[in-house]
Amino acid sequence: MPSFDIVSEIDQHELGNAIDQTNREISTRFDFKDADAQVEKTEQSLTLHAQTEFQIQQILDVLYKKLAKRGIDIIAFEAGQPEIQNRRARLTLTIKQGLDKEMAKKVTKLIKDSKIKVQASVQGEQIRVTGKKRDDLQQIIGLLREQQLGLPLQFINFRD
Repeated sequence: MPSFDIVSEIDQHELGNAIDQTNREISTRFDFKDADAQVEKTEQSLTLHAQTEFQIQQILDVLYKKLAKRGIDIIAFEAGQPEIQNRRARLTLTIKQGLDKEMAKKVTKLIKDSKIKVQASVQGEQIRVTGKKRDDLQQIIGLLREQQLGLPLQFINFRD
């Protein structure tokens, strides 16, 4: 039986490359001269450092452009409020990865409500969709791509 998995992940290697490119561009820009501006990556978040809130917004624009060029969906990042202390500004971007239980239930409900003859089962942080016909699975992929779920979905392990 054909099947595929629905996941929500970010390619960490591409994310690292986008951060490196952003830091390189910031270091060469004249408006960031002596600003000590940079982007740091931790396990589940990105932190933008600069002198002013305006510079933080400039860094954010550069970062989003680099992420888009690398094929990383910007929806996967949730920006917090900028923090300004002692002539330093900081902004934390939280990385949203994995399908939590509520999102998995929402996706499986969308699949079941579509009346397409497939089965969806939640397996940890991914959803396995199986069906008798490959065309049915492709219809499910098209249906989910049209939905605005607030989380980037990837379709992996497509098997016949």
